[in-house]
Parts: sequence; structure tokens; C-alpha cells
Amino acid sequence: MAHVRGLKKDVWGGLLMTCIGIWVAVHSISYSVGTLTHMGPGYFPLALGAILALTGIAIGIKGLTADSGQRRSARRPEWKAWMLICAGLIAFIVFAKYVGLVAATFATVFISALGDRDNSWRSASALAIAMVIVGVVVFGWALKVQLPLFKWGGA
Repeated sequence: MAHVRGLKKDVWGGLLMTCIGIWVAVHSISYSVGTLTHMGPGYFPLALGAILALTGIAIGIKGLTADSGQRRSARRPEWKAWMLICAGLIAFIVFAKYVGLVAATFATVFISALGDRDNSWRSASALAIAMVIVGVVVFGWALKVQLPLFKWGGA
């Protein structure tokens, strides 16, 4: 049991992700999966379960191969980061409802990026602008998501 307790958090996290991914993939087969051109209701959960399992395997392998000599010292919780990330999520909800996708994406990324102690307001702004461009291209133009890019007022 001492060996099991000595495993790193990455290994345990990867194992948990792999198990959940396999469970989702196995249970999604009970629905009609279909094909890539005619997807059934089980196709999306199957794909997500497989991606989750593969990601878990990659994280677990990284945790096993990481240098065990590099122990992190116990640090205090990053309250600033937690608060700013939660504020970013709230900002997305409010901004998406009242001013559209562009402002919501910028506010969310900018506020959340400030939670990283290495980010300045300039780097957070640059990241937010880049994500707005990606969001407009992917969600606004390619996927035609029903959230307007710009609007003023509620609902």
C-alpha cells in the first residue's frame, strides 16, 4: 500500500479521467452511434469519452515519468486566482446577455488571465483580443452560434 500512496496526483488524476472516459464511452454504445455523416445520439458521448480516456492516459504517463525529485512545497491556496476566475465566469454570463459574444469573451479572458501572477494587464489584454478573434471566427462565423456578436440591452 505504500507504493500506492506514493503515486503522484497526476497519476491519480489521469487514472480517474481514464476510468470516467471509458465508462462514458462504454455506456454511449447503448445508444445509436451512427456514422460521421449521420451521427446518432451516442456519437458525441462516445467521442468525448474516448478523448477523455486518451487525455487521462497522457496525464498519467506524464505523472509517472516526471522527475520525482522535484517536490512542490505546500503553498497556500491562490485565492486571487480563484476569485478572478469565478468573476470571469460571472462576467461572461452578464456580458453575453447584455452586450454580446465579443464583449463577453474579452471580459472573461481578461479577468481570468489576471488571476495568473505572471500576467500583466498588457498580456491579459493581448490574450483576450486573440481569444475574441478566435471566438468570432469559430462561434460567430463557422458554427453560427445563436449568441449575437454585438447587442445592447437584455434578452
